[in-house]
Amino acid sequence: MLRRNIHLLASQSTRAGFRVSTGTARRWYSAPTLSGNFSSLESRDVEHFATILPSTSILSTLGPFNHAVEELAAYNSDWMGKYHGKSKCVLKPKTVEEVSKILKWCWERRIPVVPQGGNTGLVGGSVPLHDEVIINLSNMSKIRKFDPVSGILVCDAGCVLENLSEYLAPHKHIMPLDLGAKGSCQIGGNVSTNAGGLRLLRYGSLHGTVLGLEVVLPNGEILDQLTTLRKDNTGYDLKQLFIGAEGTLGIITGVSILTPAMPLAQQNILLALPSFTTLPELYKLSKTYLSEIISAFEYFDRRAYDLVCRHTGRKALTDEEVGDSQAFVLIETSGGKAGHDEEKVNALLEHLYSMEENPLINSGTLSQSPSQFQSLWGFRELIAEAAGKEGKVYKYDISVPVSEFVNTADAVRKQVGDKVKEVVGYGHVGDGNLHINVIADAYTKEVEDLLEPFVYKVVSKHRGSISAEHGIGSMKTQHLHYSKSDVSIDLMKRIKKLFDERGIMNPGKVVPM
Repeated sequence: MLRRNIHLLASQSTRAGFRVSTGTARRWYSAPTLSGNFSSLESRDVEHFATILPSTSILSTLGPFNHAVEELAAYNSDWMGKYHGKSKCVLKPKTVEEVSKILKWCWERRIPVVPQGGNTGLVGGSVPLHDEVIINLSNMSKIRKFDPVSGILVCDAGCVLENLSEYLAPHKHIMPLDLGAKGSCQIGGNVSTNAGGLRLLRYGSLHGTVLGLEVVLPNGEILDQLTTLRKDNTGYDLKQLFIGAEGTLGIITGVSILTPAMPLAQQNILLALPSFTTLPELYKLSKTYLSEIISAFEYFDRRAYDLVCRHTGRKALTDEEVGDSQAFVLIETSGGKAGHDEEKVNALLEHLYSMEENPLINSGTLSQSPSQFQSLWGFRELIAEAAGKEGKVYKYDISVPVSEFVNTADAVRKQVGDKVKEVVGYGHVGDGNLHINVIADAYTKEVEDLLEPFVYKVVSKHRGSISAEHGIGSMKTQHLHYSKSDVSIDLMKRIKKLFDERGIMNPGKVVPM
């Protein structure tokens, strides 16, 4: 029976944190040789940067600073410890003019650079492949203006996503995206990777909500398209080229984004399903009954559920309620009137409960307070953290038809066999985005060779995407052809060449040059 009250879970912590790993664990990875006639960074370059930035905004192992290598370690590694660079210099500008001066010098000297935000990416996009200069935007954290009438926010690229959400809360608005890494990730990085997240079903992608950008081009020129207009039909929409380009065409320094009004009423429901086969019908019914108030529809398999329970001690349902359930769904509703929304939710639950002959669900729980609402989301968002506690994680972020979610995960399990500890699947049903986490004792060439390009071939068979929301980075560059045609890749190369003919911007990422 579907129960209508929820346990207060042992911990009310709701968001999985992201930590930068500076340990010794390494993923088997051989950085590709960078193509381009690049210059090596010298002390004279660092001395020049010191004429642009204060000494507190520069970290360098070269003179005149001579910092220890360990002081640059957090910037040279991704948070999971997969990718490791050897940058000798980290620069932290505060203004677009400083970024412009830095890039102009690097362009003239042919010094490759890597733009870096919160460094929470999963595909090596914000970490040097070799010794590129890191331009970290964390000091660019000003909110420039907000219009409470239109809901349009203009801010620096280094603003942390959670800080923006907190700024908007008193104005009764929210950011159009929400991520597990929101306490660390920055809006410039979100835009550069076209991050998706948990609200895409309701508010769409950043290609729609971003209204304007300020970008410093590879040669130091400033492209100011920081418009606050929702309608502008004056030729090519150039900002779209930088959304998802991962810093290969320029550095985003400012963002104008449309923020939605804060919902006046929110609820969520966690449902346990007998098998994945009932999920498509459940999704259809949910859209019918909940219509305009449905804002998220998340899926995770039994292995993911058990993983969170094992490593956190938290349970979203009792053992009796879980039973032999093989799949779980978290549905969120957001609307303007609690009574209206509750009526829709109750109608859906009553219908599901009445299906005794061929039930779509085994059990479930409905949040009845803000803390319970956050606890259910917290359980879902702890999957990635629990996977990291289990072992070393190979993460695959793919788009396939929803009907193929479980088949795709099962194919990966069969492929790796007993060479790994676990394979879990979870994702965003509303946009066909499946996350497969393959957990092993260590990062090894043997496991990686089993997974790649196998996973991408499975995706290609369904005309899916090898990257739904994490980007390409350096991890997937050589596999781009599984999602893009030769014509598409050729056009991407030509665009890259047009903007960055010297190839200094984030070399070795996204486009195979």
